[in-house]
Parts: sequence; structure tokens; C-alpha cells
Amino acid sequence: MNLAAWCYFPARLAWRQLIFDRTKLIAAIFGVMFACVLVFMQLGFRDSLYDSAISAPLKLSGDLFLMHKQTEAMWRPVRFPRRELMRALGHPAVAEITPIYLALASFKNIETQVKRTLMVYGFDPDSQVFNIVDIQNQRNLLRLKDTILFDEFSRPEFGPIRQLIETGRNITEVNDYKTNIVGLFHLGVSFAADGNIVTSDLNFMRIFPNRNHHAIDVGVIKLHPGSSIQQVQAELRLQLNEFVDIFTYEELLQHEKDYWADMAPIGFIFGFGTIMGLVVGLVIVYQILFTDIANLRYEFATLKAMGYEHGYFIRVVFASAFYLAVLGFLPGLILSAALYQLAESQIYMPMPMTFVKLSTVFLFILSMCTMAGLLAIHKLKAADPADMF
Repeated sequence: MNLAAWCYFPARLAWRQLIFDRTKLIAAIFGVMFACVLVFMQLGFRDSLYDSAISAPLKLSGDLFLMHKQTEAMWRPVRFPRRELMRALGHPAVAEITPIYLALASFKNIETQVKRTLMVYGFDPDSQVFNIVDIQNQRNLLRLKDTILFDEFSRPEFGPIRQLIETGRNITEVNDYKTNIVGLFHLGVSFAADGNIVTSDLNFMRIFPNRNHHAIDVGVIKLHPGSSIQQVQAELRLQLNEFVDIFTYEELLQHEKDYWADMAPIGFIFGFGTIMGLVVGLVIVYQILFTDIANLRYEFATLKAMGYEHGYFIRVVFASAFYLAVLGFLPGLILSAALYQLAESQIYMPMPMTFVKLSTVFLFILSMCTMAGLLAIHKLKAADPADMF
């Protein structure tokens, strides 16, 4: 028997077996679709969490970054002395250093007067520490007293800032301090903050009068062209105090992801939800395949008596699992894509349906159905012609 026949006849029998009871087939498809949607949504929220976590670090322009060793993530930093960053300037490969100040603060909606928390970034306007065109083009405005730039991708609860600026109503309060919104930029919200503003380091100290100018949250280091980042990183680790961590750009992004994946409970929740979706789908598919084998055990026993080997029936079961995976995945994908669009409109964070995610979920669903097939095969062994007749 050639390969085509080896695969075709079991697959044909599996298909006819599935469509024999349409009600049961529809129930199985809905079960697989439910698992598919659950996995898609959990992975979508998880990836959105990671993408939002690195939205700010991703826009930083630098080669090395200093943070306190106790800093779990940028949104909840532990301050360290500014002199540590100044010491790094003594390295011959270091071209420029920039301290960044971070803090959560209340922002008063200009129209409703309701306060909502956002993230405030303070830095020297003469530096190009943020790789965001709108910030770089408006750095001169931040040199003025009590001026801020507002992230237009913040949640709408902060108010229609663009329209308010155009009508001249751009005075608000940040941390109960009166400020002037002089421009907009685009960054995006995260699970840690519903919005963002940037300002100069001097204005930052006015907004947070209890902060010390010599205690910084993040230090950004730019090297001379051609310098070895890893070599400078190793040398600075020997030069600076042990309570300071030195990250490369890629290590900083990974550090932010690791916090949400390993330390924050929400990362565990998304992972656990993905596993539970697969378990639910596994149970449903197993029940369908198990019931089919149980109901058709006399027919299987007859085929065995006619000379069909056990491997033939294994291929039948796996073909059924494959059909269920495909039939459940396609509507699950369509529904998940629609839910992604709905989620984006509500949480204001991107949830793209990427090919990698699509392939990953399909492999998950196919593995789930295959595992259900493996469990159902044990029932197939009971179809012994000697016992049936």
C-alpha cells in the first residue's frame, strides 16, 4: 500500500464517522473553538502586557542603562545617587550621560476636574534621551517653566487634550501643581500607567518638591561610535558600586518583561488561563473521540476480524483529532480576531494578530487534539473480535 492510500482511507473513515452525528460534531467544534478563543485571548493579553511594559524603554536612546538593583521595573524604581552616573562619565568610551526621573502622579482632567494617575518622566531637554520625534521637536518648549508634553495615546479619561490645547484651555494640575500643556507626543498606555507626560528635570522637581535632584531613577549612557558595549559594561561594573545594575538595551527590555512574567501575579494569571483553555479543550475532544470509539466498538471489532491492523485505527483516531482541530480553529480564529479589535478599543493597547501567534495557537490546538486522540486510543484496544461476538 502506497503512502496516499495509507493516509487516505483512515482519513475518509474518520470524516464519515464525524459527520454521521452532526449534533455531536457541532458540539465538538464549539468545544475546540472555545479552547482556541481562550488561548488566543490569554496570549493576546499576555503579549499586550509585555509590549506595553517595554513601550517606554523601547523609546529610550542609549547604549547602557543604570538602575538600582532593587528596581523591579521602571514604573516602580528605587532611586540611587546621581554621582554613580557621573562616575560613568569618566570612562573614555562614554560620550554622554542623561539622568531620568520617574514618578506616578495625579493628573486633573481640565473639563471634569477628576484626577487620574499617570507616569511623569523628567529629563534634561538638551539631551535626546527619547527616540520620539514629537518630543525631540518640542524640547525647546520644555525649557520654559511649568511646561509639559502630554501623551496623546493615553486613556480618554484624561480628557480631549488636543482639542483643549487648540482652544487655549491647556492649564491643568499634575500632583496638585499647576502646569501648562504645550504639546503632544505618542507613546501609549501600559498595565502600570493609564497615561504619560514628559517634562524637564527642573519642572519635574517643581511638580515633586520632595524629590532630590541628586537621587535619580534611571541613568542613560551613550558611547562613542565603535565602542564595545559589552566591554564597557564589564568595566563599569568594576568601577561603580554594587547596588547599581548596568543593562544593555536588550537586557533592559528583557528586565521589564521578566518582571511581569515572573514577579507580577498578572503574568501567572495569563499563563494559567492558557493552560486551562487547553485542558478544557482536551477534555471535550477526548469525550467526543472516546464516545465515538465506544459507540462503534462493534464496527471496529468487525474490521479487526476482517484483517485491519491496530495501526489503521490509530490513524483513524488521529485523523478525527486533526479534523476537529482544523474545524474548531478556523471559527475560533475569526472570533478571536474580532475580540482583539474589541479589546484594543477598550484597553487602548495594541493586540495584533501576528502570524507567529496564529501558528503557535494552531500548534497548541493540534497538540491538544492529538493528546486527546492518544488517550482515546486506549479505549480502542477493547475492541477485540473475540469479545464482541
